[in-house]
Amino acid sequence: MQPTRRVFLKAGTGAVVASVLGFDVKTAYAQAQELKIAKTTETRSTCPYCSVSCGVIIHTIGDKAKNVTAQVVHVEGDPDHPINRGTLCPKGANTYQLVHNPHRVNHVMYRAPFSLKWERRPLDWAMKRIADLVKETRDRDFVERDKTGLVVNHVTTIAHLGGATLDNEENYLIKKLFSAGLGILPIENQARI
Repeated sequence: MQPTRRVFLKAGTGAVVASVLGFDVKTAYAQAQELKIAKTTETRSTCPYCSVSCGVIIHTIGDKAKNVTAQVVHVEGDPDHPINRGTLCPKGANTYQLVHNPHRVNHVMYRAPFSLKWERRPLDWAMKRIADLVKETRDRDFVERDKTGLVVNHVTTIAHLGGATLDNEENYLIKKLFSAGLGILPIENQARI
């Protein structure tokens, strides 16, 4: 068969074009599909970028030994998820880059007030610094009663913004800790913004 331009364009790409040109690529396609995620473990998760909370499937390879960390090899949309049904936006489709990106900062960077340079600091130092600043701010700005004498027990100079991937239970605990525990009023979640 002598393929015409019209038949070629109508066929598009793939096995149809290959058959028009006279060779069979079914085995090559089958092998290519199998190699990508053949021996991976599927873990369902949520895309971390926005408040839509699309479902993703993370494919990892590892022998599941106790002291072995599995390696992420592929991330794709979850076709069984009711929100996105397997589709992902460009950011979600590149979730793989969260793990495998040589430019990703994976340590604490600190820039002192009015400084022009960033310094690398240990995580323990950063956690202690955050705790100290929260305590210092709460002790300084805590309001027990308003101007009319009504008991308010709050702080308005600290805020909390939750991420889109927090579930209801985590949001409940955050609200209890920050409202009842620390008296912080400005508490918001990215999903409502």
